[in-house]
Amino acid sequence: MTISNKDCVVGIEYEVKEAGTTQIVDSNKGGQPLEFIMGTGQIIPGLEKALVGMDKGESGDILVKASEAYGEYNSEALQTLPIEQFEGIELKEGLTLYGQGENGETVQVTVKSFDNKSVTVDFNHPLAGKDLMFSVSVLSAREATPDEIKSGQVGGEHCHSGSCGCGH
Repeated sequence: MTISNKDCVVGIEYEVKEAGTTQIVDSNKGGQPLEFIMGTGQIIPGLEKALVGMDKGESGDILVKASEAYGEYNSEALQTLPIEQFEGIELKEGLTLYGQGENGETVQVTVKSFDNKSVTVDFNHPLAGKDLMFSVSVLSAREATPDEIKSGQVGGEHCHSGSCGCGH
């Protein structure tokens, strides 16, 4: 089946590097395929667009510009907080921490710098402002079921096996 841009369940194996480098920043090779429903915003837009028209069994290298990956780097996304908010954490530059955003969502921040009074954290995604090179293999492509279309989740609302990522 050829991948369409809507209501298509796709399973991929991938490896991603920052464009122009050899360092792998993420990969699921040898693990579970990444499964998602096209058109639901479950993967970065540039990768999703590039997958349209590919077939099961097809592989390719896909360059995704920063603007269609994790966005451009926003220098205003730095915040300096009192060091008391980091009590019990062994701080070091580059450390990734997870906190709660204003709406209860999980927020990832990176420690940029700190002294004995304050800590400067960066709310940008670590790959913001970076062009990414994906090496992708399409392992599966099929029509989404009515349940999957309704719930937006692979496996529908009640998969009971954990294959949808629900943790069963």
